[in-house]
Amino acid sequence: MSFDILCEKIAKKDNPTVMGIDPLPDYIPADIIERAKALYGDTLKAVMEATFEYCIGLVDACADLIPAVKPQSAFFELFGLEGEALMAKIIDYAKNAGLYVILDVKRGDIGSTAAAYAKAYLGKTALFSGEEFMSNVDSITVNPYLGSDGVLPFLDEARKFDKTFFTLVKTSNKSSGEFQDLACENGITLYENVAKKVCEWGKDDITACGFSRIGAVVGATYPMQAKKLRELMPNTFFLVPGYGAQGATAQDIAVSFVNGKGAIVNSSRGIMCAYKKTGENYKDAARNAVIKMRDDINSAIK
Repeated sequence: MSFDILCEKIAKKDNPTVMGIDPLPDYIPADIIERAKALYGDTLKAVMEATFEYCIGLVDACADLIPAVKPQSAFFELFGLEGEALMAKIIDYAKNAGLYVILDVKRGDIGSTAAAYAKAYLGKTALFSGEEFMSNVDSITVNPYLGSDGVLPFLDEARKFDKTFFTLVKTSNKSSGEFQDLACENGITLYENVAKKVCEWGKDDITACGFSRIGAVVGATYPMQAKKLRELMPNTFFLVPGYGAQGATAQDIAVSFVNGKGAIVNSSRGIMCAYKKTGENYKDAARNAVIKMRDDINSAIK
């Protein structure tokens, strides 16, 4: 789906936040773990069952408040093929709950490999006869640092099936500046050059909401850079990590919005593990964390 759909969901719920789903066994409440172990022992099956119960519980608790979820593929791939199958089940569950699903996979390659990734996540895969969707997501994250060869196949599939994707531009991690902040021959930084390419790639795909179907990942932990990027990319929808656990505040995030629109802010541990700080049931704690985050961000952007 284009960002028109995500914008509609954000407006309807008055909440520009996305719940990250990054499950680890340490995050799962003890009672869920004990039930799974009682049925399946100390096995991978028990971990998968407990993770599924935990994640769909989070979706159930927050689906009426949030417009989107962002599963992080790595935390499922950690458990091999069974983990990936579990991720697909959770994605389907979130879609059935009416949520926009952004899969954080950070794919990037060139040639036929990039085309295969693009079809796997955004398009259809050819069978012996006919073709089928292999993924139920609306959007993914893409690493653009291999250049146009690694991005345009994703754009082709996104156009064909009305999907979206977010390219990494300025990430929230501490060492991002080691490469992204380097000055290039044209006198601007690498991340600014990537931003210019994102605008170029997306200039013909601006939809009714005013944003291209190619979004950008822009970390809230670098508000000055985010402000510069918003000026450079007025028609680009931002996925903003770094709020909460990584230290960014609502004021840091506000510069990524255009008149209160055009960005969605991620929180993973801050929602998933809220119960560890409050002592509440994990569903109640997650729900209250979402409400607090929503109100905090809205107060800054409005």
